Amino acid sequence: MGFMAGNFTCKEVAALITEYLEGSLTLTQRIRFQMHLGLCFACRNYLRQMKYTVATLRQLPSEPVPTQVREALLERFRSWKHEQSSPNSSSDS
Repeated sequence: MGFMAGNFTCKEVAALITEYLEGSLTLTQRIRFQMHLGLCFACRNYLRQMKYTVATLRQLPSEPVPTQVREALLERFRSWKHEQSSPNSSSDS
């Protein structure tokens, strides 16, 4: 993403996605943001992905994750992260 439209770069649009979705951009920012979206397929796609992510997260149950499950998930993430940073790890996995 490196496109410039509406005087916003793709990087600036990505940084403003949350504010846009929350409706907290100023009128000028919103117009510039929408101009960029109108011309940039990559940012439209990114916005669509973010909307999908938010909608998916809203479907999660509101009760907390059980401690045992949380710890198991964290351990898997730590071991995966360690494997990814290991010099012997392959990028194919």
